Amino acid sequence: MAYIQGENKPESDEPAGCPFCAIVRLPDEQALILARGQLVYAVLNLYPYNAGHLMVVPYRHVADYTDLNAAETVELGEFTQTAMRVVRSVSAPHGFNIGMNQGTVAGAGIAAHLHQHVVPRWGGDANFMPVIGQTRTIPQLLGETWALLSKAWPK
Repeated sequence: MAYIQGENKPESDEPAGCPFCAIVRLPDEQALILARGQLVYAVLNLYPYNAGHLMVVPYRHVADYTDLNAAETVELGEFTQTAMRVVRSVSAPHGFNIGMNQGTVAGAGIAAHLHQHVVPRWGGDANFMPVIGQTRTIPQLLGETWALLSKAWPK
């Protein structure tokens, strides 16, 4: 609900107000950054759909996938593969949703800064709670998820 109501959403599309640009200046544990590459980083989603929901984000403030250069595209893909391997090793999901919402109309909460979601999925993870109870249960605190995944991420 906090996300839907606009908590932590940027006021403008400029890098100065962008949370993805700001968090890279914080310590990894505080920012929930799992790993840093040359051109992209992996970070836990503050508003996860499932435990282990993370994002791969370019450091450069670009809005559209077509704005990435070749090197950024390669590293984003490599980090996505590593993210899947790490999450599999830690929590054995049955599958993944991987994708980007391009533009506000497509569901991007922070449309001005590209980010790719990596969402682990398990059979039955969309049970009666979100449908009947209008609530989502996440069985693990973000700090615990960060500790498990950052430890398993190859250095």
